[in-house]
Amino acid sequence: MEAVPVKLEKKDCKIVVAVDESEESMYALSWCLGNLIPQTTISNLVLLYVKSPPPVYSSLDFAGYIFSGDVIRALEAYGNDLVKSVMGRAQDICGKFRIDVNVERIVGSGDAKDVICNIVDRIKPDTLVMGSHGYGFFKRTLLGSVSEHCAKHVKCPVVIVKHPEKI
Repeated sequence: MEAVPVKLEKKDCKIVVAVDESEESMYALSWCLGNLIPQTTISNLVLLYVKSPPPVYSSLDFAGYIFSGDVIRALEAYGNDLVKSVMGRAQDICGKFRIDVNVERIVGSGDAKDVICNIVDRIKPDTLVMGSHGYGFFKRTLLGSVSEHCAKHVKCPVVIVKHPEKI
């Protein structure tokens, strides 16, 4: 299949790129910066990260052990560190491209496919860009595909970028 260049005609364009810990999402961000952003004059790039929802704890876990406040705080700190790490990597990638783009960072919490769809519906971007993990049929059936779900449910064009090593 031959690659078709994507061209956005608007002068002021908002693009959302869903990022996570994976190399696939960072590649999708790089691809977007190299292929979509240069086509526009003024661009607004939204980096969207969805972290897992905070676990709901009772005083006892399923085995009857008591969760201490220290464990809960450590899990919350780990989640915040993960957000900083992913957004830092994404910001570093943006810095490597010498283009004029306004970068906004949004962090959501919950099921990734639902959060992405809700935020995209709320902010109404021109395009949503996502990486593909390249799961096979069985893994995709068991885990579900976030990009496939978003492509079916959001109201803007969706670009799903495959990492070249996964093709």
